[in-house]
Amino acid sequence: MTVRADKRSFAARPGDPDGWIKAGESTTTRSGAAETYTARLTVDITPDMRGRIKVAAFRRGETVADMLRDLFAREFPTIEGDRQ
Repeated sequence: MTVRADKRSFAARPGDPDGWIKAGESTTTRSGAAETYTARLTVDITPDMRGRIKVAAFRRGETVADMLRDLFAREFPTIEGDRQ
């Protein structure tokens, strides 16, 4: 039987931005409202842009997903009467 490697959690990010960029995307387990009311969005970007986004999130001490959710919320605020 093979031993399974420990999966990285949010708190166990690599210590340097380059290591984090080169690491593959990981999935997170969400519960409650976040799990119920989220949808996946796929956007094609260059590897260079992906790297810059990940470094910016790393420097801010937050996840890429959280940083982009905040960006989208600022750029596309809910307008009275919009359908949710």
